[in-house]
Amino acid sequence: MSFAVPRNVPAFGASQRHLEDRVWGSNRGMELPTYKDKPFYPKSRRSNMLRKRLLGPLLFVAATLMYYMGFFASSKPSPLSPSAINWKDRQDQVRDAFLLTWNAYEKYAWGHDEFHPVSKTGRDMVDGGLGWIIVDSLDTMILMNLTTQLKHARDWISTSLDYDKDHDVNTFETTIRMLGGLLSAHYLSTELPHYAPIHVAKGSPGEDLYLEKASDLADRLLGAYESMTGIPYASINLKTRKGIKSHADGGASSTAEATTTQLEMKYLSKLTGETLYWEKAERVMKVVDDIGQKDGLLPIFIDPDVGRFRDGNIRLGSRGDSYYEYLIKQYLQTSQQEPVYREMWDEALTGVRKHLITYSYPSNFTVLAERPNGLDGSLSPKMDHLVCFMPGTIALAVTGGLTVNEFKETGSWSKGQDEAMDLAKELMKTCMGMYKVTPTGLAAEITYFRTWEPHKMAWEGWNLKSPEYFDPDRNAAWRDDFVIKPNDVHNLLRPETVESLFYMWRITGDLEYRNWAWEIFQAFVEHAVVPDGGGFSSINSVKLIPARLKDNLESFWLAETLKYLFLTFGEADVLPLQDVVFNTEGHPFPRFELGKLFKTGWSRKPRDEYGHIKPDAPKRSNTNLEAVIDDKVKIQSVAVEKKPEQH
Repeated sequence: MSFAVPRNVPAFGASQRHLEDRVWGSNRGMELPTYKDKPFYPKSRRSNMLRKRLLGPLLFVAATLMYYMGFFASSKPSPLSPSAINWKDRQDQVRDAFLLTWNAYEKYAWGHDEFHPVSKTGRDMVDGGLGWIIVDSLDTMILMNLTTQLKHARDWISTSLDYDKDHDVNTFETTIRMLGGLLSAHYLSTELPHYAPIHVAKGSPGEDLYLEKASDLADRLLGAYESMTGIPYASINLKTRKGIKSHADGGASSTAEATTTQLEMKYLSKLTGETLYWEKAERVMKVVDDIGQKDGLLPIFIDPDVGRFRDGNIRLGSRGDSYYEYLIKQYLQTSQQEPVYREMWDEALTGVRKHLITYSYPSNFTVLAERPNGLDGSLSPKMDHLVCFMPGTIALAVTGGLTVNEFKETGSWSKGQDEAMDLAKELMKTCMGMYKVTPTGLAAEITYFRTWEPHKMAWEGWNLKSPEYFDPDRNAAWRDDFVIKPNDVHNLLRPETVESLFYMWRITGDLEYRNWAWEIFQAFVEHAVVPDGGGFSSINSVKLIPARLKDNLESFWLAETLKYLFLTFGEADVLPLQDVVFNTEGHPFPRFELGKLFKTGWSRKPRDEYGHIKPDAPKRSNTNLEAVIDDKVKIQSVAVEKKPEQH
């Protein structure tokens, strides 16, 4: 079985986009829940779906919906003072939303990898299941102190979870969700044992259950890195441990997928003392960086066998996003002891400002656009919801996780920090506008923007500001900047905007970000609740009230969206940002020192001012990448020549 991109993904303007969105050729017809880094095209609308809201277990929200400002209110300060808001109560309501979802999953689909909350059914991606939803939710249950639910999940993992499956799985998704979920559960249960405490006798079997399962899974994933370059293949057979090229895209791996396994593998190496995980994941960064892309911006497909990008499509949305996220997070994970990743992040952010930042018309929202045909091609003023990870990541990079005030006290604040933080704030407002512009108060999967003609680019000196607040008038001019196309109107309960709001609140202390997160939560409750105790579901259109449910729930709703909301409404001393990094699936890992076993095993080649490798850069030796590839090709050729004749 192979994980498949959802069918019927539309063309989004680039000539090559139809290639990247093809089904992954599964012979057995099974599909993976929606990829974290890929847009999803909805199936046909389901007719006559009744929309009943705020019933049963969620009546607790009704009073709040009437009491507090609605989600279409302006962004002016609430008439309620901060002290009048009971943030603990709001946090409890997020926990209740988790429980509503989890209880429905336990009742109707326990142990299955997929949950369809409207039809109240489940399905496995492979025989016996992979623990997809259960493992992805572990650390959220720990943080929410849900001991009973955690024990049930832990018992299932102990007795039923087996990764010795003769099926292929997506390398990236399995790493960030499954490996990341197990490692984070190990970290939290070890470092925060008073959270959802489960007593396991010291020295007894299962004491290190999460770590043991993680090590077993990682050992199976290692085969994906056995390409000619070390860039992981798109998939891996868990039983045979053989890497498998993508069934589409000419066998290329997506850039985001190949470069978003490093936090997980490095942390596992630190826990076990086994350097192999570290070395395999780290090598990918060297191969990618050695190509020498202009201004630190990478195309979204790379060939794992030759180590070259497949086309020029550059974006920070699907298949590009988390490469940039993991640059700064690798730097922070190892306590700022690997400056190469900081350098790469700074170079990429400069490239983003130079090539991708433009402004909408007439209200001047900051748009992080795309270059479908390369940096010399035309600009596409389009933002996947996935791009909304970027405001929070920029803010995290500015302060390293400290608050702005704490960072300023170090005496290191500069004009560069000011400019980067301004960019984060403006992008955050754009992402929030993607929610506020719709009747439901929920963002579409993809939003386009009307822009100035010709484009006003940040690099040209434009530094335009969006309106101070969102005018709630349905005819307000700012709404004209946002364009949502019919194929893009669905909402999968994605986490990226609330993720960034979490970072922005923690780092700036601006209450506006906390209030925006509450507005989004209210909208989820109002439009995504399934009647009759089914939990929550993705919706088909953010433009329709009542909304029509998709009968689909992604595990990132539990792993990320609700977790980030819960943390946003909680105290900042829980998982302080200067002590942890969150992987791209919202799983927290601790920061650590390199120590004696680990080091950065590579260095960057000299570059010119555009990021291109200088012609006089040192030639690679016999042990370099080209030599390794040449040797493997020669071995394959010899094997073909010696193959006995068939009679």
